[in-house]
Amino acid sequence: MKFEGTDSYVATDDLTIAVNAAVTLERPLLVKGEPGTGKTELARQVAAGLGLRMIEWNIKSTTKAQQGLYEYDAVSRLRDSQLGDERVNDVKNYIRKGKLWQAFEADEKVVLLIDEIDKADIEFPNDLLQELDKMEFHVYETGETIRARQRPIVIITSNNEKELPDAFLRRCFFHYIRFPDPDTLRQIVEVHHPGLKEALLTTALTQFYELREQPGLKKKPSTSEVLDWLKLLLAEDMTADDLKRDGVNALPKLHGALLKNEQDVHLFERLAFMARRERR
Repeated sequence: MKFEGTDSYVATDDLTIAVNAAVTLERPLLVKGEPGTGKTELARQVAAGLGLRMIEWNIKSTTKAQQGLYEYDAVSRLRDSQLGDERVNDVKNYIRKGKLWQAFEADEKVVLLIDEIDKADIEFPNDLLQELDKMEFHVYETGETIRARQRPIVIITSNNEKELPDAFLRRCFFHYIRFPDPDTLRQIVEVHHPGLKEALLTTALTQFYELREQPGLKKKPSTSEVLDWLKLLLAEDMTADDLKRDGVNALPKLHGALLKNEQDVHLFERLAFMARRERR
């Protein structure tokens, strides 16, 4: 079982090595990187590339580790007991299986995505240490132990919003997805927008990288945002000449797809103002 990328996802050599190393070691793959660099999509493409089903657990700030195992609905059981419902005689009727339970009970190997783990409470990763290490957990209400029939491929993503515990990091294989260089980004664009005219692509990517490298930028535009920008340029039937700037307007055309806060827009507006003053 070896991941080599897919037709719809450009995976660099170091990324495929990381995925295959995690699979070989049977350890969770912890993927970090800028938002929009394809961390979540990686799990989907690993599942597609290996022909496996994917189970996705999207983490929120209110998510608790226990929810990934199971939840016991004691309130519903109490209500049903008051109504004389026979379902109360079997506690299993009130246990809701979490994403880890679903992955553990699968007859075939699956890909389990734990997406944006850094959104949850700082104790969240620690609460999953034993379950991800031993691939089993105990259900206290029924007295049964749930063990993985087939050890899933676990991919965990993080936007680095908070530090993860050392004990958790020791159990993972780590990979940081660097922002793609121009050649790699061209390959990514070709996958999503095949046959883009060379002049338009060269001009657009030149402006894009110039924008990313601008000092003082609060949020650098990501891979997903440049793809959206190119989609808009194509929809507006723009050419390389349409993108040319005269040195007075520092903002690229349709910049709303690239710049996502007023601070960065004001930065380029100030640059344009300074450029106009110098030309007088």
